[in-house]
This record gives sequence, structure tokens and C-alpha cells, in this order.
Amino acid sequence: MTATPSLLVFGGGYVGRAAALEALARGGRAVATSRDPERRAALSAEGIEAIDPTDLAALDLALSQATAVLVTSAPDAKGCPALRALSATPSAGSAWPDWVGYVSSTAVYGDRAGGWVFEDDALNAATIEGARRVRAEADWLDAGRGMGLTVQIFRLPGIYGPGRSVIDRLKDGTARRVKKPGQVFNRIHLDDIVSGLFASMERPHPGRAYNLVDDEPAPADRVMEWAADRLGLPRPPEVAWDDASVSDVSRRFYLDSKRISNARAKAELGWRPRYPTWQEGLSALLLD
Repeated sequence: MTATPSLLVFGGGYVGRAAALEALARGGRAVATSRDPERRAALSAEGIEAIDPTDLAALDLALSQATAVLVTSAPDAKGCPALRALSATPSAGSAWPDWVGYVSSTAVYGDRAGGWVFEDDALNAATIEGARRVRAEADWLDAGRGMGLTVQIFRLPGIYGPGRSVIDRLKDGTARRVKKPGQVFNRIHLDDIVSGLFASMERPHPGRAYNLVDDEPAPADRVMEWAADRLGLPRPPEVAWDDASVSDVSRRFYLDSKRISNARAKAELGWRPRYPTWQEGLSALLLD
């Protein structure tokens, strides 16, 4: 991977935008897709070339010029929309770059009753969203083997960062202290996701999966209480995870309890999270 990447990001959302900005900061260029015209305008204002993923000619040109492709878009019932769209471009047979990264989720592991999880463990997704991720991972790895591509998988837990954390929810009054006894999970700061992705570009391992997670899995209510106390705000009322007021989406999240290892990413990529614990990550956000 060159020091000045030309990055194509399929899915210019929270993670995709951050990765594109890092490519620019390294002196490279970045193209990101979005179906939303307002989102494309916002990306363009930051120096990111924004294209509509349905514009086959623009997508084909971006693919042919890319030294790396990052896929952050969520899968649908038919699989990964990025794989379908990119495979349909005229240059798809010859223009793929040396590095393709697929951003997945730790939901692929399902519930482990608080036990530790490693990348080679069996996948046992407990939700539709997790099952779709399992399928998308398999489809990308199959495509990589079939076309000789350097495809890597990155499994992410709960993502937080600027504008997207318990701090923001506490400040705007939307925070809830949902409690499920014994439930724990990992988190990852946005900056640490990006550093992990670029570490992989520098040390690619075809077909490899990596857990990009922090070092300290913890219960959601403990993190909420800590953040409220640091802000000097009242702790939100405690709500049971199976309370009728908790949405189905949130309830599905609390089905899983696991501790996720990041040892492989540290050993093979030389990656070290800047914010190894949620306390350090949230403390940094409090200073912003």
C-alpha cells in the first residue's frame, strides 16, 4: 500500500467519511459513495469526491483509479450492495486494487454468555442483521478467492466518537440507562477504527478477519453512569432491557453478551488503540 492512498469508500457514512478524511490527510485522494445528494454535497465540501453508487460510469472510474477499496455499507436481504455494484462495473474484471476491506460487525458471533470470542470461533449470529453480515463476509471472501483479491474483514462492536456517544445522548436528553444483569460488550472509538484499517493496508493479509475492539468490555449501564457523573448530570432512570418501552432494535442488541479479543490485530497489524478503554475515549470526547 502506498503512502499516498487513492481510496474508494463504498458508503460515505460515519466510518467511511472518517477513513476518507484520513486518506486525504496522508496526501492521497478519496472517493466516497452516497445516495443522498445532501450527503454528497457535505462530503465534497470536505475535499472528498462524492458519487452516487448507481452512477456506473463514475463508480467504474473510481474503481479503476483506487489503490484500496473500503466497504462500509450495510448488507440487505440480497447480500452486500457494494459487491453487487462494484462487480457490475465494466472494469471489475481487471481494475480491483491490492487491498479490499469489508467492515462487518461483532454481531456475527451471537451470544457467548459473557465469554471470550476470537476471530476463528464459529459464527452464530442471533439476529437478522448479524446473519446478513455473516453472508456478506462469506460472499466477499469467496469473491476474493475467485478473483485473487486481498480481501480483509473487520468486525466492529459498538462504535462511538465525536457526535456519537453516550455524552451526546446525555446532553440532548435522549439517554437511557438500560440494564441487563451480566451483559457486557466491547466498544471502539472512531479514530481507532481508522488506524486499524490503515494498519491493515500497510500489512495486508488476504482472507483474514480482525476484531477491531477496545481492551475493556463493560456493561452499558456502567458506562452511562460514569459519563453522567463526569458531566455532572443526573443518571437517567434505570430501564430493564426487556421493558416494553425499549425498542425492538435495542432489545436485539442486548441479546448478546461477550468479551471480544483484539489480540490478532495487535500481533499481525501492529495496531494499538489510542483509546484502549472506554474511559479514555469518553474523556477525550469531553475535552473536545
